[in-house]
Amino acid sequence: MEDWALIRRLAAEGVPKATIARRLGISRTTVIRAVASDGPPKYDRKPKTATSFTPFEAQVRYLLEETPDMPATVLAERVGWTGSIRWFRDNVNRLRVEHRRIDPADRLDWAPGDAAQCDLWFPPRKLLLEDGNRVLLPVLVMTLAYSRFMLARMIPTRTTTDLLLGMWALLSQLGRVPSRILWDNERGIGQGRLTRPAEMFAGTLATKIVLLKPRDPESKGLVERRNGYFETSFMPGRVFDSPADFNTQFTQWLATANARQVRTLRSRPVDRLDTDLARMRPLPPQVLHLGWRNQIRLPRDYYVRVDTCDYSVHPSAIGARVDVTADLDTVRVRRAGRLVAEHRRCWGKHLTITDPAHVKAAALLRHQFQHPRPRVLDTDLVRDLADCDKAFGLDSEAL
Repeated sequence: MEDWALIRRLAAEGVPKATIARRLGISRTTVIRAVASDGPPKYDRKPKTATSFTPFEAQVRYLLEETPDMPATVLAERVGWTGSIRWFRDNVNRLRVEHRRIDPADRLDWAPGDAAQCDLWFPPRKLLLEDGNRVLLPVLVMTLAYSRFMLARMIPTRTTTDLLLGMWALLSQLGRVPSRILWDNERGIGQGRLTRPAEMFAGTLATKIVLLKPRDPESKGLVERRNGYFETSFMPGRVFDSPADFNTQFTQWLATANARQVRTLRSRPVDRLDTDLARMRPLPPQVLHLGWRNQIRLPRDYYVRVDTCDYSVHPSAIGARVDVTADLDTVRVRRAGRLVAEHRRCWGKHLTITDPAHVKAAALLRHQFQHPRPRVLDTDLVRDLADCDKAFGLDSEAL
């Protein structure tokens, strides 16, 4: 291209063709062709010739039409290819482009108050629990679609109960409820259809929980991209003593992150939050059916179970029916509305949590049972037999 332009310029300036050929080190014929041509030289591909792949191409196209993602090794087996698998794979990749199914991604516009995207993020660091084990715990992340405001909290399990408790905790921070809450077929929320507790939760909040279809990353891409952001911007260099310490540090960091400008919005989430909240519904004061709930008759060993852990109860409630409730932080037991036990919820597995006061009370009750006080006869209760005769209408003198 450069030689062609230079030849044309020199010829226009009157330089002889022989001089141009000598100066550029090319043949005089090339100079004559360049001067006579109307456009730059171009490479004309030779007609395609047959290769060892040519006899198999029609069969490969037919199989790719039905199954565009069929591996090249499987295709080679199906069509009977015995040559180089690398050469075969290169030709298959050339044809696969023509047969792949195209899934266009639309740009979504989010209205204020419309949607919140939810997802579970597993920080790549195990935390020490009360049972001595180190485990990866889920973090429930919620991103408001319009403002991009982020909220998050680590929860003990992926069960339906803890997921709903986590959503309630995050929505309580906002004090408002968006029109839709988007989930990506999380088992605890629903797969194909919502779980019964999730339906009740959505009905109480007057919102709609939407289960997204498979292979639809655009509808929940905001919150998923933030999971990677947390791993690169929040996690490096941090040490966590417990899940509670993680939540404390993460909440403080989110306050800073929400005050940073989002490049695609050219504004900060905190600056758009008020507009987002103004279009949301009010949050109800409480959800009565939320959390771990059970009613049992307290056995002699005065312990109740929540998830996999056992918690002590004041032994005065033995034999009575008690109501057991638990949220993300606290386990409470009530008898006829009166609190008979309260413990910090244990996130470990198969542990026994005991209040020393309950053990002391049990020892006192056991001693009283094993050493009953002797009965003392009250002499004031001795009656004259004549009084009995009078009570039955008998005359003692006649007898």
